Amino acid sequence: MKKKFNLGLLPRVLIAIVLGITLGNWMPHWGIRVFVTFNDIFSQLLSFLVPLIILGLVAPAIADMGKRAGKMLLITVGMAYGTTLISGFAAYGTSMGLFPMVISSSDMASELAKDNALTSYFTVGIPPLMSVMTALFMAFLLGIGITKIGGNSLKKMLDEFKDIISLAIQKVIIPLLPLHIFGIFLNITQSGQIATMLSVFIKIIGIIFALHVLVLLLQFTVAGIVTKRNPLKLLYNMLPAYFTALGTQSSAATIPVTLKQTLKNNVNEDVAGFVIPLCATIHLSGSTLKIVSCAIALIMMQGGAVEMGTMIYFICMLGVIMVAAPGVPGGAIMASISVLQSILGFDESQVALMIALYITMDNFGTACNVTGDGAIALIIDKIYKKRK
Repeated sequence: MKKKFNLGLLPRVLIAIVLGITLGNWMPHWGIRVFVTFNDIFSQLLSFLVPLIILGLVAPAIADMGKRAGKMLLITVGMAYGTTLISGFAAYGTSMGLFPMVISSSDMASELAKDNALTSYFTVGIPPLMSVMTALFMAFLLGIGITKIGGNSLKKMLDEFKDIISLAIQKVIIPLLPLHIFGIFLNITQSGQIATMLSVFIKIIGIIFALHVLVLLLQFTVAGIVTKRNPLKLLYNMLPAYFTALGTQSSAATIPVTLKQTLKNNVNEDVAGFVIPLCATIHLSGSTLKIVSCAIALIMMQGGAVEMGTMIYFICMLGVIMVAAPGVPGGAIMASISVLQSILGFDESQVALMIALYITMDNFGTACNVTGDGAIALIIDKIYKKRK
């Protein structure tokens, strides 16, 4: 039986970007407007699904946490959220310091203006059932409420709703993303904006790559201090997990390797068996780093102001979303759309550019996530040994 060939999300997105840039220079406007129309309808669908994604992912995650509550669980979740916040604020500080040197002129903002962009033939309104913040607070209410009253029937319903949402992401949103990104780059190219944008994107990707290495060094330095061991050796032992994640682009698929290398760092088997699978789902510091950096870059590219208070609120809420994000390729960026739109005010084209920029670096973010899981396991192991 022949093995079915499956082209990953990253190659499909890269192909979509290349085709969009290539065809955008010669495709007639009426043809481009067909894809712009698709993008408009897809964006409406996305706006409709975003509150449901938040409700479907966050509420069951909180309910699960309550049902399995224990000190080790709460400490692990707290550390995952803490490292996510640290990565987010590190990305904010670095971006504010370095990006103005890369994105330096007001000319760029004017060149990236949307006046030359083509419009869709028609639109289909799909209004969301609720606002993003309403969905988020409802998720907290339902999740916490279930833990207090032990509502098994409601919990089962939320779990099934989560399965439906995950299916919608995997079978509808993710497969259509490359076509959506193709349409965006098609329109950007015909409007004459692409050369400026690509030159900036390449520099931004370089900065984010260097930053994710520094975050890993920081995580293992803290783990080394806590365990009184050489942090570089601890990080070196986790490199097989890092390189496996580069290939798989999946934290879940890398769990066996991550677990093996964590045990090699002399972490208790029970602790590793609990922390590594859990962190594969809830620890997304690398993903947070990319989302914050890319968001700031896009705001600066379009001449917007990056306000500290807004970014602090955004990073804190993004940390909550990341803990509940689905463990599928592109799951983190899809879950983050809610806060990008509700807090930073991103429109459909900005969201599409965020997705494209994020996915081109998805394997490095995943590698950062899973390697950092090993650092968290080391710290949890030290706490566990002290309490024995």
